[in-house]
Amino acid sequence: MLPQPPPAIAALLARPVAVFGAGVSGQGVLGLLAALGAKGVLFDEKAVGTEPHFSSDLAQAHGLVVFSPGFAPGHPWLATARSAGCTCLGELDFASLFWRGDLIAVTGTNGKTTLTEFLAHALNAVGRPAAVTGNVGYPLSRLVTEQSGKVEVAVCEVSSFQAETLHSLTPTATLWTNFAEDHLERHAGMEGYFAAKCRLLDRTPPEAIRVGSSVVRYAMLTNRALPPAAAVDSEGQLTDPRLSGSVFAGYPLYENFLLAKAWWHRAGLTEQDLFAAAHTFKLGEHRLARVAEKRRVTFWNDSKATNFHAVEGALGTFDRPVFLILGGKAKGGDLAGFVQRLAPRIRHAFLIGETQPVLATFCRAFHVAATPCQSLEEAVHRALAAAAAGDHVLLSPGFASFDMFHGYDDRGRQFCQIVENL
Repeated sequence: MLPQPPPAIAALLARPVAVFGAGVSGQGVLGLLAALGAKGVLFDEKAVGTEPHFSSDLAQAHGLVVFSPGFAPGHPWLATARSAGCTCLGELDFASLFWRGDLIAVTGTNGKTTLTEFLAHALNAVGRPAAVTGNVGYPLSRLVTEQSGKVEVAVCEVSSFQAETLHSLTPTATLWTNFAEDHLERHAGMEGYFAAKCRLLDRTPPEAIRVGSSVVRYAMLTNRALPPAAAVDSEGQLTDPRLSGSVFAGYPLYENFLLAKAWWHRAGLTEQDLFAAAHTFKLGEHRLARVAEKRRVTFWNDSKATNFHAVEGALGTFDRPVFLILGGKAKGGDLAGFVQRLAPRIRHAFLIGETQPVLATFCRAFHVAATPCQSLEEAVHRALAAAAAGDHVLLSPGFASFDMFHGYDDRGRQFCQIVENL
């Protein structure tokens, strides 16, 4: 049985709730509202069967708006709702009002999905029922509806889009893996991106915050005070031989393990159990995985690398320059600096997607051999033709996928299929 909402929210649920966004978050909210005996009205500009507009006249019928992470704080519909006196809550905030277990928030530019999945795996292994939720395709609203009373700990991946509007969520603990350029098409520069994630820290008990080395550096640069115990030396550390044979045996994934270990110690759990869980943990799809070897050329799928930091981490795992498939939908950031940093690690770049022309310009500027390609399939075939025995072809795009694909998972699946068909 779900807990009763705060009185102010209960009063708002007596009227239809406007739900912005018809994706997984919006559908999760509709399910939660139904479980509460409340009515939701779905608004989405593109989805069939939804209301395509939200006007001031329509706003009068609603007291509460719950919006998906894709709605930026300044979205016109949210401005209209606030002007009409509506209370506006993000999906994560709204769902948190009905969650009574522990909630570990995990954020970061990279590694947050892996850390989220690993912590849930490790907790389940020691008999603490845990579930992965949040920015992983399984919103907290669905977890609340489907697993309240069955799960003790929600391990919740939180994106900057979700964090920037938080008002209700109070995490039991927050782990922040790292910080680098990303999502600058949404946030007001690096400081805006950092500030969005800091909303999580503001809502977490100071003693329960753990952040990686790059977060500490940026906090110092911007004079942001962090709790004394928050810093974890997550970069440049000697890897632990006890992790040999696990996915955490080296960087970049070792950084995730160090954050997990810092929280694990604070929770009073046995270190031996965490190391045991590391050896049974399997990475999710599209995270720097070997796909196949064709003509003695090895192909790697790292489609989840949707930002600069992820690509640089992937390239750091190879002992020689690679044939790199790069490009997609831009998210802002210093493209020139990105290509310049990559240059020594690339034998040849095969460029795809919306960013192809500007990447080609910077590749020329920094003397990186590059070939523009009209499709992922063309890029794969050209890479195989250029490579020799012992070489590596890596799909690590560095950008969002929505210019050519339904998502990074669709991009990764198509890549694997193309490689298998070679």
